[in-house]
Amino acid sequence: MGPALYLIATCAVAVVAGLATALALRPIRLARQAERLARSQRDFHRQREQLEAKFIERASQTGKPRGLRWTDVAFDDDVVYARDRKSGGLKALVAIEVSFEAIEGGGMEHVEAVSNVRAATAEFLYDGTRWKTDGRVYFNLAPTATVKYLASDLELVAEEHAAKA
Repeated sequence: MGPALYLIATCAVAVVAGLATALALRPIRLARQAERLARSQRDFHRQREQLEAKFIERASQTGKPRGLRWTDVAFDDDVVYARDRKSGGLKALVAIEVSFEAIEGGGMEHVEAVSNVRAATAEFLYDGTRWKTDGRVYFNLAPTATVKYLASDLELVAEEHAAKA
């Protein structure tokens, strides 16, 4: 056997050993991912009341929809968790119903539909240690529909449904 054959055999053994190690460590990696997800879900529920208040504050300051003032937001109990495909960051998506009133001089005073309640999805972001919100809202989309709409950017991770009384 020449030196080239020993080199090829050594490389082949190294590749097989690397694959075996990766396969053996996969369950450990998956368990860690599941624990991180469970921890972030617990944190979301602990911080939810403050997050909802911050969401309303931020979303109402965006000036969207133009000519309307946010008057009320009702949050659903169900939560959809999605992962950003590029950054790996976790997002919590919650269905909301938003009520508006026209701002005087905003051009919407005579539009009848202003008083209609609008369905939307509120977005919350997990930075690895805590949850936050930028007030981002997806109008006319339920949380699962938002994930489907943004399928090139988001992947569904988990869904939590509130227990029905």
